[in-house]
Formats: sequence, structure tokens, C-alpha cells
Amino acid sequence: MCCSLASARNLCDNARYMATDHIQRLRAAIRDVPDFPKPGILFKDITPILSDPELFHLAIDSFVDGARALGISKVVGIDARGFLFGAPVAYMLGVGFVPVRKKGKLPYRCESAAYQLEYGEAVVEMHVDALQAGERVVLIDDLLATGGTAAAAIKLIEKMGAQVAAVQFLIELEFLHGRKNLGATPICALLNF
Repeated sequence: MCCSLASARNLCDNARYMATDHIQRLRAAIRDVPDFPKPGILFKDITPILSDPELFHLAIDSFVDGARALGISKVVGIDARGFLFGAPVAYMLGVGFVPVRKKGKLPYRCESAAYQLEYGEAVVEMHVDALQAGERVVLIDDLLATGGTAAAAIKLIEKMGAQVAAVQFLIELEFLHGRKNLGATPICALLNF
């Protein structure tokens, strides 16, 4: 199992564990929806991947392959599409799953972290007993845009004393430069736009 930052960075930054034809098939399934959720936004719709069992399986297997050697004990998924990928990855790896949710959605005592939106601030939360000090985790979400939500989730994980071995995304919108907000955390995106 790899436990060094350099090993995790090589594995995740290169994302070469996935065959080129698989990447092309996943990319072709992404549907562009103009002006959603507001004018001027070109939304990357992942639901065609979710509804196709073979493509969904390819995506999950790719996340699993990227996380397998990282020596993790938990997968952390970001509300809500991170749950769709994170929970099956945790199941396949035989590790626990931890949800990071929008403020007010978790029933037990929570830690919280705020992040900036275009207009205002948002807050994400995690149960106070979700992670133990020293645990290694992989953080999973569907999309890396500006990186605000993922950066807040990383703060929560670190606040618990756990270590983020890598962050995995199905899609990265490179032109938004979200990586710069995630510090030295190893990042893997299956698809780059």
C-alpha cells in the first residue's frame, strides 16, 4: 500500500489507471445543458453515465482502482452527487463511508466549515464522530469547479485529525482553476474539460 504523498500524487495526478477508450466513452456520455442552473452556465450533466449500467460501472471501477493502493479506511463523499460515487467505492473497497452534507441536514452533532460562493457563503458539515485521528481517507465528488466545497470538506477532515490521501472527481473544469484551492492534496479527475 502506498502511504507517501509522492506515491499518491503520482497515482492520482496522472489518472492513467483508466483505459483511453473508457475515458472517451465516459466523456461522450456527458451531456451539456446550456443556461442551467442560470444563464451563462454550461452544465455538465452526468445522469447519462448514472443511467447506463456499463458506464456507471466503468466510473466506479476507475475510482476504486485509483483509491485501492492508498491505504484508506474511509471514503468521504460530498453532498449529493459525491454520495452516488463514494458509497459504491467504499463498498467495493470494504471501508466505511462518511457523508459531508449541507448545513442542517445531518441529525447528530457536527463540525462545520464555511466556503465562499459567488454571492455569499455556504456551510458543509460532518458528524463529530465520523472520522478518527490518524485515519486516511479519499474524498470523492462528481465535479471540481472552483474548489470551494472540496476545500471546505478537506478542512473538516483535517479538523477531525484525519488525512486526505487523495481527492477524486469524475469531472474537472480546468478553466476554473479549482486545484489551486485544494493545496497540496493529490487530485485525480477522470475527465477534464
